[in-house]
Amino acid sequence: MSEYSAPVGAPIWFDLMSSDPDKAAEFYGAIFGWEAEEPRAEFGGYRNFAKNGKRVAGLMQAMPDAGPPNVWSVYLHTDDPQATVTAVEAAGGSIMVPPMDVGEEGTMVVAVDTAGAVIGFWKPGNHHGYQEVGEHGTPYWFECHSKDYAKSLDFYRSVLGARIEEVGTGGDPNAVGPDAYGQVFIGDMSYSGIMDAAKLHPADVPSFWQIYITVDDVAATVAQVAELGGTVLMAGEDTPYGTLAAVTDPLGAVFCLGHPPAGM
Repeated sequence: MSEYSAPVGAPIWFDLMSSDPDKAAEFYGAIFGWEAEEPRAEFGGYRNFAKNGKRVAGLMQAMPDAGPPNVWSVYLHTDDPQATVTAVEAAGGSIMVPPMDVGEEGTMVVAVDTAGAVIGFWKPGNHHGYQEVGEHGTPYWFECHSKDYAKSLDFYRSVLGARIEEVGTGGDPNAVGPDAYGQVFIGDMSYSGIMDAAKLHPADVPSFWQIYITVDDVAATVAQVAELGGTVLMAGEDTPYGTLAAVTDPLGAVFCLGHPPAGM
């Protein structure tokens, strides 16, 4: 396991809005070894999942009229929430939740990018986000499944000041297709990606951010997910970026699994 400290613009946290948090906590505890902290009444019953004593993800009760239940959300690191709001709006996005202090934990912003994906931002206070990667049950990767790939590239370049390197298209703007993919670099490291998902998902599925969790054995975890009432969307596939799978929890929340390629 290695320590992780998110630079500004990189993923810093992710959490689940669930229609049954107790059932979700039991499920994720079983497959990832996550321990759910006690719900915090002052934050609407929000819980943090911990792995080896360190926070790794969040869990909250789905609220009526607060969007679809049973969905994972991703938050990027910001050091200036108001500047992030300005940048989002200047780039053509919109603000769903303006800067909101969460006690002394930090400050949250929720935006909608120009391709329609919801993306959060977090300025840490006492809550520093997740801090470890590389072990079973810790984050593996994050990516935006975009229904308008070109708009997403422009938006995240502008808002994050990121360098995006395209793979699979040679960077040819006329070659944008289902295989187009951009790796989002903050400095010398890539922390997330943008996938052209226009042909990957049905027309009524909007753009969204996807999470990947590291597991020791993808096939074994996929089997465990099925045994515990989840759904297998894509069994493990070997790719240049590791063995990857897509599943849902028993309540329908979609997430992915990843295991690094040999030698990594």
